[in-house]
Amino acid sequence: MDNGSNQRRIDSEYSLKMRAGKRRTYFFDVRRTKGDDFYITLTESTKKFNGDGYERHKIFLYKEDFNRFLSHLEETIDHVKENLMPEYDYDEFTRRHEEYEDEQADNGSFSDNGSDQLETDEDISW
Repeated sequence: MDNGSNQRRIDSEYSLKMRAGKRRTYFFDVRRTKGDDFYITLTESTKKFNGDGYERHKIFLYKEDFNRFLSHLEETIDHVKENLMPEYDYDEFTRRHEEYEDEQADNGSFSDNGSDQLETDEDISW
């Protein structure tokens, strides 16, 4: 067996990257199985406080769970928004992030595809 077979790179069929603050990034990837089926990986990547790499947590979501997962996620978010913190401005961080992106674009140091940051889900060796 080839020593590199355990490090097999799995390419995404579709990928989104969402920055969440200065230290946290979320990756939403659609991947293909050997049997030509699809599943989603949700990855949270957090830069370690000591600056020595990233800590990652991954969830695998399969098609038979898509509808129930989305329904439960929406129900949970709605519960927080409507019952626990109805007065909170949930659009605050969206506005702040858009302002940050505009500021970075004006400074010429930000790109929408995230290429200014080396860390990507594809760089992760599991």
